[in-house]
Amino acid sequence: MRRIQIIVNNGAGTGQAHRVWKETQRLLRGYKIKYEAHMTRYRGHATKLAEEISGRKGNDPVYMLVVGGDGTINEVLNGILDFDRVRLGVIPTGSGNDFGRNLKLPKTPKESLRQICACIRKDQRGLELRRIDLGQVRWEGCEKPRIFGISAGLGLDALVCKKALNSRLKQVLNRFHLGKLTYLALTVQSLFTMETANGKVITEHGGYILPKMIFAAAMNLPAEGGGVPMAPEASPQDGLLSMSSASGIAKWRTFFLLPLLVAAKQEGIKGFQIRDEKGFRVVLDRPMVLHADGEYCGGVTRVEFRCLEKKLWLLHE
Repeated sequence: MRRIQIIVNNGAGTGQAHRVWKETQRLLRGYKIKYEAHMTRYRGHATKLAEEISGRKGNDPVYMLVVGGDGTINEVLNGILDFDRVRLGVIPTGSGNDFGRNLKLPKTPKESLRQICACIRKDQRGLELRRIDLGQVRWEGCEKPRIFGISAGLGLDALVCKKALNSRLKQVLNRFHLGKLTYLALTVQSLFTMETANGKVITEHGGYILPKMIFAAAMNLPAEGGGVPMAPEASPQDGLLSMSSASGIAKWRTFFLLPLLVAAKQEGIKGFQIRDEKGFRVVLDRPMVLHADGEYCGGVTRVEFRCLEKKLWLLHE
């Protein structure tokens, strides 16, 4: 079996990150799997590591494994130079783990490695692997578009993601494996303090208005923010993004409707809507915060989201 390139965030999410990596190393030795480990040392380092690994000369497949959370996976996706060569596997260690949860990936290193090795053997026999869509977002002033695997969004969900990055509450809850509660607490806090904006959405089939927009999230996978099903029917294999939005409703009413959103019962509620398209352009009358896979991008007024169909080969069934 060809040597596996492993990008490791030893401090991702909960305190169990170190234990997961230790167990993964033990299993790799036990299975006699050849590998090269690359440890991240700072924010953005996983992107540079993925660039270096995927940019090596040759035409052979690159088997890349990420041991980390959603943020590390996003960094890796944005560093891959040749998606046709890379096959990606994941062993999740973060607090949200929306990427793995949405795709129903194994939860333990043992189950993950068993599946990853089976897929590598399958690939080497010339059999086709699972292939999924990714999303891409660009905004005014960005140096290069940003790729996302889960979602990218404006407004409330982006504001929560920005606050969660350096949240003391998240650090405390992570110790008790309750990191996902951070997103709920910050959502309630942010809802009543944020400013809304009037938005216009343009697609290849026309456009629509989002007055007093609270959020607009381009979903590649059904759920974000620790499992909140913003677009329950979103699929990473249909060549479309699902734009989930809330607009034109009072904040106090939105607060009481949040449980329905968490329970995936927002369809048909006035002010909430989900539309599927290959791409969306959003124009706002005032800046709102933008995120991609929970990573802060900035305050923006013009954004374009589009689907990158069948972009990523997965080492998972």
